[in-house]
Amino acid sequence: MKILAFTDIHADPHAFKILKMKAEKEKPDLLVCCGDISNFGMDIDIAVKKILELKLKTLLIPGNHESVNEVKLVAQKNSSIINLHNDFFKFKEFVFYGYGTGGFSMHDEKFERLVPKIISKIPKGKKLIFITHAPFYNTKLDKLGSSHHGNKSTRVFVERVKPILSLCGHFHENEKKEDKIKGCRVLNPGNDGMIINL
Repeated sequence: MKILAFTDIHADPHAFKILKMKAEKEKPDLLVCCGDISNFGMDIDIAVKKILELKLKTLLIPGNHESVNEVKLVAQKNSSIINLHNDFFKFKEFVFYGYGTGGFSMHDEKFERLVPKIISKIPKGKKLIFITHAPFYNTKLDKLGSSHHGNKSTRVFVERVKPILSLCGHFHENEKKEDKIKGCRVLNPGNDGMIINL
C-alpha cells in the first residue's frame, strides 16, 4: 500500500499544488491528513475543494484549527472524505485509527479514558496505523529548542499497542522529521506531503 500523508496545510495553495503533483506522479492508494487543513475553519471550504481535486479517498482528523463537528460535516457532505476522528478505517491488511484536535497539552485525559475501548476494537490480524495531530512526547517531532512539548498520552498508547506507523503534525518547525518509538516509525509528513510505502 502507498499513502500520501500531509498535515497543517492551512489552505495554502502552493502546498496543495505540490501535493497534487505528488499524487499524480505517485498514484497513492489513499490520502491521509493529520489535521489543520484550514485557518481556524474560516477557509475550510477552499481546503476541501482542493482535496477533492486530488480525486483520492482521504482520511481526515481535526487539528487545532478545526472542530470535531466541522470535520464531521465535511465528511457527511463528501463521500470521498472519511472522518477518522476516534474511528477506524480498514484498507487491505491495514487498519487506521485517528484521534484529532489538541496539540498544546502534554496529557489528554479524555483520550486516556478511551484507550481500553480503542484497544478492544483493533481488528485482529490487521496492521495498525495511528494518526494524531499532536506530536509524540520526547521525539524529534516535539522538540522545540532544547525541550520537548509533545503529548505523553499518545506516546504511551504507541508504546502499548505498537502500530507499524504513527503520523502527527502541529509543530511546523518539525515537518519531515522522523523518529522511532519502540520500533514504531513516527513522522510529521509536512504540509506538502510525503509518500509512504507500506
